[in-house]
Amino acid sequence: MEPATPLALPLDPAEVFEALQQLHMTVFSQSVSPCGKFLAAGNNYGQIAIFSLSAALSSEAKEESKKPMVTFHAHDGPVYSMVSTDRHLLSAGDGEVKGWLWAEILKKGCKELWRRQPPYRTSLEVPEINALLLIPKENSLILAGGDCQLHSMDLETGTFTRALRGHTDYIHCLALRERSPEVLSGGEDGAVRLWDLRTAKEVQTIEVYKHEECSRPHNGRWIGCLATDSDWMVCGGGPALTLWHLRSSTPTTVFPIRAPQKHVTFYQDLILSAGQGCYVNHWQLSGELKAQVPGSSPGLLSLSLNQQPAAPECKVLTAAGNSCRVDVFTNLGYRAFSLSF
Repeated sequence: MEPATPLALPLDPAEVFEALQQLHMTVFSQSVSPCGKFLAAGNNYGQIAIFSLSAALSSEAKEESKKPMVTFHAHDGPVYSMVSTDRHLLSAGDGEVKGWLWAEILKKGCKELWRRQPPYRTSLEVPEINALLLIPKENSLILAGGDCQLHSMDLETGTFTRALRGHTDYIHCLALRERSPEVLSGGEDGAVRLWDLRTAKEVQTIEVYKHEECSRPHNGRWIGCLATDSDWMVCGGGPALTLWHLRSSTPTTVFPIRAPQKHVTFYQDLILSAGQGCYVNHWQLSGELKAQVPGSSPGLLSLSLNQQPAAPECKVLTAAGNSCRVDVFTNLGYRAFSLSF
């Protein structure tokens, strides 16, 4: 007698859909709350999830503590970029930026406070906004992306005050050089451009791919990440990850990593970078690889350092990218656990 074949239970379509969403999820952006105890993460489905870092880091944390305390639909397309002010969470998607009150989000009242659309050339144009940058001294926001321009928005009035033109292709990343004050932008055209905020003029251009030591033609010329520290800049993408002296426009260190990098930041006497591959790379300024710490995603797009003085117990590095997980590093040397949508 043949053994009975077990009956297959009918699959719940909602569960199947949710499982497929999780499988194909990309987390593009992160932002820490002003109090330092919460983390917002934005994905390719237009959702923003709010995680309690303090609950997840508690000695009494359970698996449920690593799930979102609230998830809400913020944009019709991906949430490409987010930043936080002392009261607001700002998120960017396709052609729009929205403001949300952190106090209301934490009460699970996720209603948009305002939305703004930059003055694009035509009403049919809906370019993605890849990068947001706060200018605290001006109480303004710089946003940039698919229309090849940097738009400056007054956060008090919500009006767009100027547009900085010079890039000839998509802009991927922005960084602030506070002392100057200057904004740096990098994109598909392979140039890092420096803009003087006082005159709204481009004051310096570094075409990274034209420098032989940085050029990697097989990867393209695009600049996917950049960061500044006084007279120094680090940038990467198609060209090699490279440390530059800005005053002399000179590359001083080319970091020996083949994979294109998508995020980079200065941290104390180190440079942290991530991109293709699961690793967070720790570099000495001299170019020596100090550590390569594995995460749980096959590729990383975003790093966030929580250094809010109000919550020293939540001082962590978080990394996210091509999965539904956000890795948490309590010590830069290892991944402690992962938060998950």
